[in-house]
Amino acid sequence: MAGLAVLAVAVAATAVWLGRGEEETAVATFAVKRGPMVISVTESGTIQNRNQEIVKCEVEGGSQILWLVEEGTHVRKGDRLIELDSSRLEDEKAKQQIVVLNAEAAYIRAREDLAVTKSQTESDLAKAELTYKFAQWDLKKYIQGEYPQELQQANAQITIAKEELQRAEDKLEWSRRLAKEGYLTRTELQADELAAKRSQIDLKLAEGKLSLLEEYTNKRNVEQYTSDVEQARMALERVKRKASADIVQAEAELKAKESEYKRQKANLAKTEAQILKCKIFAPVGGMVVYATTGKGNWRGNAEPLDEGQLVRQRQELIHLPTTTSMVAEIKIHESSLRKVAVGQPVRVQVDALPGRTFYGKVGKIGLLPDAQSVWMNPDLKVYNTEIYVDGNGVDLRPGMTCKAQIIVEQYADALYVPMQAVLRVAGRPTVFLSDPDGPVSRAVKIGLDNNRMVRVLEGLAEGEEVLLAPPLAQAATFAEKAPPPSPAGIVGAATSRPTSQPTSQPDGAGGKSPPKLDLTQLRTMTPEQRRKWFQSLTPAQRAEMRKRRPRGDRSGDRPGRNRRGEP
Repeated sequence: MAGLAVLAVAVAATAVWLGRGEEETAVATFAVKRGPMVISVTESGTIQNRNQEIVKCEVEGGSQILWLVEEGTHVRKGDRLIELDSSRLEDEKAKQQIVVLNAEAAYIRAREDLAVTKSQTESDLAKAELTYKFAQWDLKKYIQGEYPQELQQANAQITIAKEELQRAEDKLEWSRRLAKEGYLTRTELQADELAAKRSQIDLKLAEGKLSLLEEYTNKRNVEQYTSDVEQARMALERVKRKASADIVQAEAELKAKESEYKRQKANLAKTEAQILKCKIFAPVGGMVVYATTGKGNWRGNAEPLDEGQLVRQRQELIHLPTTTSMVAEIKIHESSLRKVAVGQPVRVQVDALPGRTFYGKVGKIGLLPDAQSVWMNPDLKVYNTEIYVDGNGVDLRPGMTCKAQIIVEQYADALYVPMQAVLRVAGRPTVFLSDPDGPVSRAVKIGLDNNRMVRVLEGLAEGEEVLLAPPLAQAATFAEKAPPPSPAGIVGAATSRPTSQPTSQPDGAGGKSPPKLDLTQLRTMTPEQRRKWFQSLTPAQRAEMRKRRPRGDRSGDRPGRNRRGEP
């Protein structure tokens, strides 16, 4: 409707009313007709197979086609379709095999290192535990065995020393008596005195040894053995911690090497699988159709599939139809989307089969606009639509150009007028009827259109003459005076006549002078009011108005702007 309104503006600009009392210019009219009417949407598209198996390139990074089956060939399941260049993958396989061998050797070395570490830690742990036990036993042996023996020995030495001293003193006393009586010589007496002194010294030494043992030696030995026990315990704890850390590190190293080995083996298996994918075989039987047939890209038509061509990963290469049913792929403009629905009947005509018509129905409508069309033209929104063609489509081939006519509605008896005859005034569809006193506006209720004719539901009768070029000035005046549209949006056949133009007076030249309007009032009008007032004038009145206005006032040249270009 917006496009038709612009067209109506262009047409109306050529038809200028000269006002009452003058001979009016002849305008084109259309008599309201009644008869059968078809509301349809017609779009061009391409014929494709409805159900098909798509063969894609599965080689990472893509590859070059070395051999390609000829298009149109009927193949069976398992037949070779495409062979891609695998030289790059063969080189990668050779390098990967070396990497796998090195990873396997590192994995085996890490596994053996873990076994050695476990054995070494067990030995160190057993040795540390034994040392700790020995230290405990040494402490217990000294406290319960060695020290009591040494103490008993020291006391025994003291006792013996005391006995020997007593004997030496008794002998010395008898020797002195005998020496006084002359029975012993002086030398013998001195020997007995020396023996007595030796016994006294031995007793003192034994007593000192006991004191040293109790006060120093015993305490030192107890502290030493206790320290040895603590040091052995701490050494055992260190050995345990070190053993645990060594085992954990060795196990982590083994896991890392094992993971690296598995990863490299997986890469080798992946490379081998990629080499196998360079030879593509038919998953099902059928006729070979290149994926580029009937397809296009943003640069234009897609390059045909051929030997030596580089293909990328996941690119569609070949279509193998699984059934003979066909589909017409078209694009519906967003302006027609509200008319089209799934299940509507469709007539399909194929350029390659003139004179034949195929029938089908709308099978699928895209939920979002076609991304490629939006990228090429952001203002163009079209939706991919599939038309399911009835029958087996034996004569149809993929890639054929077709034209699909979607039947929206069909009427056996309907009133209709050209779309250009309908304007929207104050939000309501309006037509202008020819009348001796001037065009008469009439609000109508309309239905769907087929891009040429629009169905009239209410407001017109068969045979009435409507203007094909409605007067826009009268339409604007009628829009200002017309009441707001009803809430339900249903407009009856109310008829109104546009408001008459401002009062005119003869200008002496057979024409009409401009309406009497003080220039002060003209300057106080809004730009929109000034524009509408100026458009309501005839060409002669506009020329006279230009002569009469002051030189500094040029607001009439471009309605809606002052001479400084401000709104």
